[in-house]
Formats: sequence, structure tokens, C-alpha cells
Amino acid sequence: MAVKIRLKRMGMKKKPFYRVVVADSACPRDGRFIEEIGYYNPMTCVKDENGVNVPNNKENDKTHAPAVVKINGERAKYWLGCGAQPTDTVRVLLKKAGVIEK
Repeated sequence: MAVKIRLKRMGMKKKPFYRVVVADSACPRDGRFIEEIGYYNPMTCVKDENGVNVPNNKENDKTHAPAVVKINGERAKYWLGCGAQPTDTVRVLLKKAGVIEK
């Protein structure tokens, strides 16, 4: 059984939210997984001057908010030690979270 650390897409249409999961490589992207080790939200919202949530807008720096990455580093290191292979995107997120060196 080849194990991968990859993203599982959640959320709504045009508003993605991803969970970082450990799954068998033969399972579908959004299918069964072994363990959830974190999440990634690229579409964070900020509040405007009236306190209303405004979607992330890269053209306007006032409403630009950074993406949120939260990964359990201890569990990620455990699975990497067991031979789990992260996808390219997850590898970048693990570096950003400080789990693996750059």
C-alpha cells in the first residue's frame, strides 16, 4: 500500500477549502483517507470598514489576506518517516509550515 500526503477538496463551488490528509494512493482524491493532519484555506476573508466579510482580492491590497495553513507537524513527520510521499503542493505547504527544511 503506497501512502500519500495530499489535499482533499472541501468547501463550495469557487470557494475551495482543503484538508491535508494521509491516504492510500489508489483511493480517489476526495475518498477514504487514513488520517487528517491539517488544513489549507487559500480563500481567507477580511473585514471591510463596516465589519462585513469581503473575499480575498489580490488586486486591492487593502482586502488582501494571506492564505491559512495549519498542519500538525508531529504527525506529518511521523508519516514522512513511515515513507509517505507528499504531493508537490503539500510539499510546498509543509515547507511553509516549517515541518520540512527548504
